[in-house]
Amino acid sequence: MPSFHSEPFLQLAGLTHKSALITWGAFYFKVKDSGASFKLVDDGDLEDIHPPRSSTIGATSASYGPARVEVFDKSGALVRFAETTSSNFCWVSGLEADTEYTYRVLVKGDVWGRDERRDWVTSEGKKGLQQVGNRYTNRFRTYPDPTRPLNHPLTFAIIGDFGTGIKEHDRPQKKVADALNRAVDSHDVRFILTTGDNIYASKKFFGIPVGGQGDEDDDWYFTYYQPYRYIINRLPVYPSIGNHDSSETEDREDRAQVIDNFYVAERIKGEEAAGRASTDPGLFYRFRYGSDIEFICIDSSRDSIFAPRLYKHPKHADFLSKALPVGNTTESPAPLWRIPFLHHPPFCAGPTHHNTSGMEELVQRFRLAGVRVVFSGHEHNFQHSLFEGMNCFITGAGGKLRPDAPTRFQDAKTVSWAASLHFLLVTIDGKRMTIRAIGTGGETLQDIVRTPLSGDKVSTPINITL
Repeated sequence: MPSFHSEPFLQLAGLTHKSALITWGAFYFKVKDSGASFKLVDDGDLEDIHPPRSSTIGATSASYGPARVEVFDKSGALVRFAETTSSNFCWVSGLEADTEYTYRVLVKGDVWGRDERRDWVTSEGKKGLQQVGNRYTNRFRTYPDPTRPLNHPLTFAIIGDFGTGIKEHDRPQKKVADALNRAVDSHDVRFILTTGDNIYASKKFFGIPVGGQGDEDDDWYFTYYQPYRYIINRLPVYPSIGNHDSSETEDREDRAQVIDNFYVAERIKGEEAAGRASTDPGLFYRFRYGSDIEFICIDSSRDSIFAPRLYKHPKHADFLSKALPVGNTTESPAPLWRIPFLHHPPFCAGPTHHNTSGMEELVQRFRLAGVRVVFSGHEHNFQHSLFEGMNCFITGAGGKLRPDAPTRFQDAKTVSWAASLHFLLVTIDGKRMTIRAIGTGGETLQDIVRTPLSGDKVSTPINITL
């Protein structure tokens, strides 16, 4: 009988000012050559492991057994716990706002992911699943009270078009992920937004995506769970949907797997009734960080290449009117910052994609609601556009890079651009937002060099003031 290795994973899938959604799962590897090499087990072959399984990770995965999640304060005292016998996740409630905690997960009485882990490495001299000294440090800090103004700055990160995989040496996604890990460790990053295309097909045949398209758990090991392994156990990630996450571009619908692996349904349960989410079809939701800042996820994908974009669907009209109100609002207090994030860019100078057609009404809704900053992806570079006081950023080079220069600067209202792998590091301090586009070079965080439409090349942060 073949030998198999189970590699456990942990994820802080959701967070509020008083609760945390903690999840666990695993990936399986077939051990070959007396332990010298490991091969990831495809979902279709999970029946061969012992005991057999049909799924490995995500909200709908079959239970690994009775589990208990324990949360500890800074002194190490147990303050809260939650238990389950039927799922691989637990909401732990009754926490204090803006407070640091640590946690552990026990499954069948054993600590999940306790010892030194095996990670996928591709550096010289080492390749495959190796022990390189990494262990989980399971900690988090709850959000501030959403009804009170912030008394400290917020720093968060944004990645887009990233899910290309890290299996082979020198993959672009691995370089960006390494830089993101350094930022999380050094800059008190509180969460991550995505601008879509969370996962791509692993191969193409005559230009048609085939194989590993993202609709199975095993597709996500190299593209999400391993690259961000020691981030997602500490920080929640808020996804938006891209064309590669839907059947708009690929022939498989990955949306259900995105919802499952990001535990979206568990996170927004009850939010739709409260007007803070809208789904089926599409994925629309919003959340606050204190009373000053609200983030709004908008689904700009479509169910097929000929279908209208989902933000035009009548079901989402009420959500959009509440999330992007014109004039007075019944919600109190109104946030200083309303920050939409989505995949398709309102303004884009190219070289491949351009201003998203049919988005004019949505752009005007942004403007009338007082939106000053919008984040999107889709084009595999960095771009900053300015339209009637609204700053639109493209961050679509988290795993793919398009090196050719854009050309439609006038149509896109372009301020600056760069063909560099990157993610965004954003800090909000009162009425001031600072945006850094962080590249992949060196052991320290380095801002990419941008090309403005006027003047010399720059690498300084972008500052926006209300």
